[in-house]
Amino acid sequence: MFGILDRFEGSFAIVELYDSQIINIEVSKIPKEAREGDVLSIGEHITIDHEETKKRKNAIEKLSKDMWK
Repeated sequence: MFGILDRFEGSFAIVELYDSQIINIEVSKIPKEAREGDVLSIGEHITIDHEETKKRKNAIEKLSKDMWK
């Protein structure tokens, strides 16, 4: 299962899954280097999918550039 780290609220990370469902995960279970916008692989252990995060950020940057042409 994959989700996007939306924000931190207190002791929870708010994660939006690809089906638009929102879940709360204890911050202690999230990698310390995780930042808002990172794509997380959620299973027995939660990890950052760096490749998917980079693809997503690049796509958003491209959309933003194209918007202001």
